Amino acid sequence: MTFLDLPAARRASGSVRLPGSKSISNRLLLLAALARGTTELVDLLDADDTRVMREALGRLGVGIDGSRIEGVGGVFPVKAADLFVGNAGTAIRPLTAALALSRGEYRLHGVPRMHERPIGDLVDALRGIGARIDYEAGEGFPPLRIHPGSITLDRPVRVRGDVSSQFLTALLLALPLAGGGRIAVDGALISRPYIAITLRVMQRFGVQVTRDGWQSFDVPAGPYTAPGRILVEGDASSASYFLGAGAIGGGPVRVEGIGADSIQGDVRFTDVLERMGATVTTGDGWIACSGTAPLHPLDMDLNHIPDAAMTAAVLALFADGASTLRNIGSWRVKETDRLLAMATELRKLGAEVEEGADYLRITPHPLNRNVAIDTYDDHRMAMSFSLVALGNVGVRINDPQCVAKTFPGYFDVFRSILQ
Repeated sequence: MTFLDLPAARRASGSVRLPGSKSISNRLLLLAALARGTTELVDLLDADDTRVMREALGRLGVGIDGSRIEGVGGVFPVKAADLFVGNAGTAIRPLTAALALSRGEYRLHGVPRMHERPIGDLVDALRGIGARIDYEAGEGFPPLRIHPGSITLDRPVRVRGDVSSQFLTALLLALPLAGGGRIAVDGALISRPYIAITLRVMQRFGVQVTRDGWQSFDVPAGPYTAPGRILVEGDASSASYFLGAGAIGGGPVRVEGIGADSIQGDVRFTDVLERMGATVTTGDGWIACSGTAPLHPLDMDLNHIPDAAMTAAVLALFADGASTLRNIGSWRVKETDRLLAMATELRKLGAEVEEGADYLRITPHPLNRNVAIDTYDDHRMAMSFSLVALGNVGVRINDPQCVAKTFPGYFDVFRSILQ
């Protein structure tokens, strides 16, 4: 399918069961693979990003039978592998660190966009402790060749924190394999809630990291120990689209599988909704939202919820004044340059957009009709802009199948709440 036309709609209401969180799913898959014992992952996300992780782990000698993962109890037993990871940052970054400590010969590569996404800060950190990693093409970018190294952890591992939190996550997950050590973060650490997820899932597998603020982390030695059965939360980033639909389409729209006590940072998208004038209610394992356009304009630092911030950018089209989304520079190195892509598509719809190095200022105007949204092979572009249909204009989404990265059935579910 090259495009999908969503019909004009005025209202949204109903209930949606969320797929499992991508961020949690791929972390759990890796830790279950490295642990001693068997882990059952209930409600594990089944999408492109988790499939490439599962396939890579299988090629590395991990026993995977449906939702049951038979851990290898340490480093990977297979010492030579060629691994394709698509465009999954939550796969390539942690795998790079784990493989650098596994004393084998490995190649990691993905789709062309993956080869444009930076990984140099992680590679530099790993080289600093004795890892041997080469770039096949551009310096600082995949594909990577990983060779056996001599790892020494007699001094802190240093890593930058201002490009992607996934570099720190990768080191945190891998260091127990080498006997533990200290990680020092240089500069400000972005997307801190994602590090909080990492620390929580490590704790579930028996490794308790201590930290000094967000600049220093002491990681104990492994091994990881399988906890038995783990339920994967619903995806908080995916929840934002349905909650946003409730905010502009009357509602209530209720998402199930995640509550206010979620370990995912994107659950705080509810703060955005409330600031924009919507009503949010929560219960045991669910969140609901209702409201009507026009919404209040938003001026907010959204560094802590970079994925859900894309939903806020589209909701700005439904505000009664200009909104400013701040501290979102990490958008530049995601599945596409999301700052540029978002500004381009918002302008198509009639908005006036000022694009800065790490912010967007969005002044809404009446929505243009018959707009075709380009999605840049980015699932979150496709899902965010689906909300435009609730402006009673309808919208064409080009390359809708890109949502398979994290939510293969998204458009069917989304259309089920439109009225």
